[in-house]
Amino acid sequence: MAVMAGSVRIGGSAARLPAPLVFNPYNERMGIPRFFCPLPLSTGVRIDLPGDAARHACRVLRLLEGDALMLFDGSGGEYACCIASVGRDRVLVDVLGWQDAERESPLKISLVQALQTGEKMDFTVQKAVELGVTRIVPVSSRRSVLRLQGERAGRRVSHWQGIVRSACEQCGRNRIPEVGALESLERWLQQSPTDNTLRLMLDPRSDALLRDLPRPLPGACIELLIGAEGGLAPEEEKQAEAAGFRAVRLGPRVLRTETAGLAALSVIQSLWGDF
Repeated sequence: MAVMAGSVRIGGSAARLPAPLVFNPYNERMGIPRFFCPLPLSTGVRIDLPGDAARHACRVLRLLEGDALMLFDGSGGEYACCIASVGRDRVLVDVLGWQDAERESPLKISLVQALQTGEKMDFTVQKAVELGVTRIVPVSSRRSVLRLQGERAGRRVSHWQGIVRSACEQCGRNRIPEVGALESLERWLQQSPTDNTLRLMLDPRSDALLRDLPRPLPGACIELLIGAEGGLAPEEEKQAEAAGFRAVRLGPRVLRTETAGLAALSVIQSLWGDF
């Protein structure tokens, strides 16, 4: 995507850039930061960066007038921008041009993750986004040590949504994966899957290897169910099987909850996705 020439600061020094300027967020020499911006974006407008993005830009990254950055609104594509001015907690940005950049996986994967303790859940959410999931469904299971209800559950879901947005900024995705409302696994399994959905759960005792499964049909959705510490309870496994989940294993070793989902996502992307 080519945009107008101008004075843009890259790597701490201002320079007059010749037209056309091609912005590439993965050019390490340029090192252009990315921000999610849920505002109407279009070429030629000047906008205020939202509060969190503005504070991160000026206080953490210490960006200055003339610095280049990329913005995306979650609907696809991204905008090359230049900082017009920086205040104490305000950053004005000129939107220079749009490019049709998509980095989504061809697979529609939902990670159904039983609640994990400590920072494990945050880590899983972050890395699942990097690995290309389109939806994260947090569920409470019988063996979940962490228990969340009511307002506390809502705050945690909002926290995970923030992690998802930050992960998209880092990994280059321009569409924001959904984070579902927290509910019990038993209740979630009572919902009927959409048509053409492949439902998988990891079980080290299964005779079926993930790599031996046939390739899903084009347009199929994949739902991957991962238990908490200690795995799924026997009653939950039976309920999942009744709901159409197929038990598969990755290999001979038992994986921890924070390893299992990410390893399975990596294998799925390698077998059928864009790895």
